[in-house]
Amino acid sequence: MSYRRRRSTRIRPYTFTGGRTRSRHPLMVQTLVSTADPSNDPPPNLMPESQRIYLLCRETRSVAEVAAELDIPLGVAQVLLSDLAELGLVYIHPTITGSSPSENQVLERALRGLERLFQ
Repeated sequence: MSYRRRRSTRIRPYTFTGGRTRSRHPLMVQTLVSTADPSNDPPPNLMPESQRIYLLCRETRSVAEVAAELDIPLGVAQVLLSDLAELGLVYIHPTITGSSPSENQVLERALRGLERLFQ
């Protein structure tokens, strides 16, 4: 198959997002997401990619895992997950960012624990 033919049969990932590159929710690589109700099937009016994300998120996953599993860029996964959250179909779990003193303490304890493991 020629390069031109291969290229024309592929759908560009950003067409899934309508060209949007920013999500409405702050989603980091490590942010965990899950479906709001894992027993429900995805709504039939969702795009196939969003339906696949919904099914993947029946088990809690990180944004990075969703992107890798669907083989789409991280930014596309963030936008699609944000859209699903807006519809109330996925839950975005709080993420430790290290921006507050208590979060810093948790991160420091985790770091010390890892250092002890590898000494």
